[in-house]
Amino acid sequence: MSANWHEVTLEADFPADGKLAARLAGWHVLVLRADDGSYRAVNDRCTHQAALLSPGRVRRGAVMCPLHGARFDVLTGKCLGAAYPDLRTFPVRVEAGRIEVEVPDAPPGPGEMPVVM
Repeated sequence: MSANWHEVTLEADFPADGKLAARLAGWHVLVLRADDGSYRAVNDRCTHQAALLSPGRVRRGAVMCPLHGARFDVLTGKCLGAAYPDLRTFPVRVEAGRIEVEVPDAPPGPGEMPVVM
């Protein structure tokens, strides 16, 4: 499957709360600043109930689903403390001060789309 890089924002403009939601080629992507200062990107969809993760809190290296509290490691997408599937992760790079995320060219399937109210 092919994929392309998409600019999300300038690094200087990244939000102070450490997270930024974006739509890239049809994908709901949540870009997060990890505790080590690196940037990570995950599918903005909780694997438990398909809710958007972007309204949730980011604390101690994990993003928390605002719907039921499922927690996912920012670095790996791994579900913490529950048996839910891990989050899909996307490669991130910083080029000339721009944060870019690589997403598949193929649109997300129904099992990868969040339920947006």
